[in-house]
Amino acid sequence: MTVLHKKRILYILIALSGVFLLLAIRLAYVQFTSNREHWTAGGHSLSEMAVRQRERGIELDPGRGHFTDRKGHLLTGQVIWTPVLFPVRVKPDPKSLGKLAALLHTDPAALTRKWANIKQPVPWKDSKSGEPLNLSAADLQTLSGLKIAGLEALPIVRRYKAGPSGRQWLGFVSEQPDTIKGIFSRNGMAHPLPLNLKVGGAGLEKTMDSFLRRAEATTAYVVVDGKKRPIEQIGSRITGPQSPYYPLQIRTTIDSDIQFMVENLTERMGMKEGAVVILDVRNGDIVAMVSKPFYDPNRINLEGEQWGNRAVKAYTPGSIFKTVIAAAALESQSASPDEKFVCKGDYGKYHLSCWKEGGHGEISFEKGYANSCNTVFAALGERLTASQIEAAALSLGIGRRVGWQEKMFLGADDLRPLDQEEAGAIFSGKRGIPDQGTLAQSAIGQRDVLVTPLQAANLVVTLLHDGIVLAPRLVSEIRYADGSLLAELPPHRSPATAGTISARTARTLLQWMREVITEGTGRSNLDARWELAGKSGTAQVLRGGKELNDQWFIGYGPVKNPKYAAAVLVQSKNPGARHEATQLFRELMQMLAKKLA
Repeated sequence: MTVLHKKRILYILIALSGVFLLLAIRLAYVQFTSNREHWTAGGHSLSEMAVRQRERGIELDPGRGHFTDRKGHLLTGQVIWTPVLFPVRVKPDPKSLGKLAALLHTDPAALTRKWANIKQPVPWKDSKSGEPLNLSAADLQTLSGLKIAGLEALPIVRRYKAGPSGRQWLGFVSEQPDTIKGIFSRNGMAHPLPLNLKVGGAGLEKTMDSFLRRAEATTAYVVVDGKKRPIEQIGSRITGPQSPYYPLQIRTTIDSDIQFMVENLTERMGMKEGAVVILDVRNGDIVAMVSKPFYDPNRINLEGEQWGNRAVKAYTPGSIFKTVIAAAALESQSASPDEKFVCKGDYGKYHLSCWKEGGHGEISFEKGYANSCNTVFAALGERLTASQIEAAALSLGIGRRVGWQEKMFLGADDLRPLDQEEAGAIFSGKRGIPDQGTLAQSAIGQRDVLVTPLQAANLVVTLLHDGIVLAPRLVSEIRYADGSLLAELPPHRSPATAGTISARTARTLLQWMREVITEGTGRSNLDARWELAGKSGTAQVLRGGKELNDQWFIGYGPVKNPKYAAAVLVQSKNPGARHEATQLFRELMQMLAKKLA
């Protein structure tokens, strides 16, 4: 053997010794630090992963907290019983296989192929919806009677009901790795969350996300051997969270019965675009909130607009804004209720005219409101100052976000449960000081004025509370899994720096709203079960290069002992079309009256 060969052997021995030494150091490190956890990018410890290598499982419940309505009825977390196929070698006899295939709406050959290729438990999905098959009670009984090894009916938590709805305020969840990484960096978490964990993408799912993602998942699994074959003697097992406190439940102010009825009503009346908001008159709580078109939280298209909540988006209000102008005029004593104006139809300037051909003739301020006379309010707009109009709007909760919020709440900084809420606007800051034309056009709810349906409904509640602006709540409390209370989100006011309007002005405007129904533009509501009060509006908008109308109606009922305030927005109607918002408001109040009868 040459010297060169001896050196090569020596070098190889040294290299192998180094490798063995590194392995020994690594093993010693793991042994002596076994009391400390080491985490993978997926959010699992090394010890957990060692066990998982011997398991093949299916997630039954991700462990995320749920939402309920005001009565405690679940809004998320519907439990469905689904057939789950486990990877086993023993196959059923042809007769049982045929019965099972019929139950699963497939054929034996397709079922056999599916079963033969799975390597972990798989839920059987409906061929039409693509969702896990929801077994009826009769189906469950039939499945149990088949007694097929490797097949079990398991309870899977489906977060949302199948199909579209108008509950954009609820939002959706999605995988957002960048959001998860941001949570790591902000909180310095010792136990990182899995990067594929679904977190809130919009709505309450987003704003309340930090309270929802705290519990362990519930999983059904089978144990496999070294060759990843199921150990059939052990069978399937289920593991889940051990804590009695998590996941949390968040109680909303929504009445799910009313929400469902309003959604059905908008469908029945053919409403394509718009929003409906119903508030509890006592405290301003959001009882129902519907946005059209509907969205499907199970199938979100981020490029579409369906998931956006139009109930908190700002739009041109039209004549419902005359309520603000009336308040400004009464508060500043710029006009008395019985002051007379002359409406000839054409205002004569600023491209303004009254909706009534030929005009209303001589008409008082009070009757001008009931009949929505543009001439009366354009004249008042020229008479008022921009600061007077803006002050009245802010005092009534217009031009600013009014949804419930808390600066510090259980560690959350500036908690605002209402996602996507816009402030709206009175005047555009880009145009400089408003001139007389701007004031006149703004006074009839056009130009740069923008109002959300939530603000519009809350305006009515404000008048019913003698000018005090309340902050509409969407969430009332947070509870532990065992039902005990963690925290309340108490009702509170939403004061403006401009102060409040007087109780006298508020009561005057409520009286005028009643006159809208009895002798003004809302007379079609006379045959309602309740005595109603409100204000209609039609806004001229340019959408998609086409001149269209957005129809509004705001109001409350019953007039004596009011229960609910509402705002209805029906969008993108052709000019001259029937005022569907007024009719929808009437049907809405009919529905509520019948429910409380």
